[in-house]
Amino acid sequence: MTKVDIISGFLGAGKTTFIKQMINQVYAGEKLVLIENEFGEIGIDGGFLKDAGIEITEMNSGCICCTLVGDFSIALQKVIKEYQPDRVIIEPSGVGKLSDVARAVEDVKKDADIEISGKITVVDGKKARLYMKNFGEFFKDQVAHATTIVVSRTQMMTDEKIEECMHMLREENKEAAIITTPWEQLGREAIVHALAHGSEIEELLDHEHEHHHEHEHHHEHEHHHEHEHHHEHEHHHEHEHHHEHHHHEHGDCCGHDHHGHHHHHADEIFTSWGRETAHKYTDEELDYLVKALSETNAYGVVLRSKGIVAMADGTWKQFDLVPEEYEVRDGQADYTGRICVIGTDLKEDELEKLFHI
Repeated sequence: MTKVDIISGFLGAGKTTFIKQMINQVYAGEKLVLIENEFGEIGIDGGFLKDAGIEITEMNSGCICCTLVGDFSIALQKVIKEYQPDRVIIEPSGVGKLSDVARAVEDVKKDADIEISGKITVVDGKKARLYMKNFGEFFKDQVAHATTIVVSRTQMMTDEKIEECMHMLREENKEAAIITTPWEQLGREAIVHALAHGSEIEELLDHEHEHHHEHEHHHEHEHHHEHEHHHEHEHHHEHEHHHEHHHHEHGDCCGHDHHGHHHHHADEIFTSWGRETAHKYTDEELDYLVKALSETNAYGVVLRSKGIVAMADGTWKQFDLVPEEYEVRDGQADYTGRICVIGTDLKEDELEKLFHI
């Protein structure tokens, strides 16, 4: 029996950091395989996990829910057959829906001896309200379907803000274990305890809902979509966005647009822009561009950007940013500079100018 853990989280929530800790602490000694389903062309983080001796199947492809149902189940079966792991960790795209991923794993049960051990969602406590308001359809799905919710960045929050965040998460998910203690402070036992609580809840819910699954799935869509539509509008007005044209571009590529409700696929709303660059950046240029991307909407609504670039002084720098926060650190030389920007309504021509491409 191979256990499957799904570790989801919105862009930049800290999933990779959490997975690192889980590998070192909680799953030490187990035979592990990690499957990444990254949204966008560049998996810049791949390196450290390969060093840990973990095989990565990167599926950088189009419509996320279609990939999950098609290539995903084949990838999962292949991994189980070839590596016979004790555990598979699935790190879905930051804008994937946890319900889609879980359903795709359930579909593989008939062809492989697997069980879902935990559905973990990492939430950036400081950004939860912003994402709930502007990207409710995707963010809520990750929160509502989790058995364990890990709140990251709590060490940067006041107690009052942490409680406010807990209350908001509880409105979407009454049962999940919620970890608010900074996870670097948690020992193995505390994390295992929270995960065990989550899987007990999962078993109870599975048992309870066995006979109502189909009915509830449709009902859930009907019930939530009108509400989500309002969130789309709030986002629309707040940033003067025009998402409608995205909706028609792809149409209903997988037949998931139930009853004409607004049920979007990630690639209808979010754009991933990636480039290679040989430009050598000065400290001033790099500082300007990370601030411009994280602190303004001049280039569209940038939700995540990361990259590794050569500097004018011969060193390499790695940068990573989410709204209002960025980090620049020393990096290892790569064969060429690489950058990736993910967001909504990205101004690609302007991005090329910003990065001197």
